[in-house]
Amino acid sequence: MGAKVDTNLCVGCGECKSACPCDAIEIVDNVAVVNDDCAGCGCCESACPANAITIE
Repeated sequence: MGAKVDTNLCVGCGECKSACPCDAIEIVDNVAVVNDDCAGCGCCESACPANAITIE
C-alpha cells in the first residue's frame, strides 16, 4: 500500500511533501514523485489541495 499521484491533477505545490512524515515525496519537474519509503499513512492525500494523491 502506498501513495499514487495522478500526474494530470498534480500542480507541484509541495503540500504533500511538507505533510509526509516519512520524507517519501519529492517534487520533480513540478510533479510529486513518491519513493519506496512511503508508509501509506495518507497524510499526503489529506494535504493535497488538487486531490491528486490516493492511497492504494
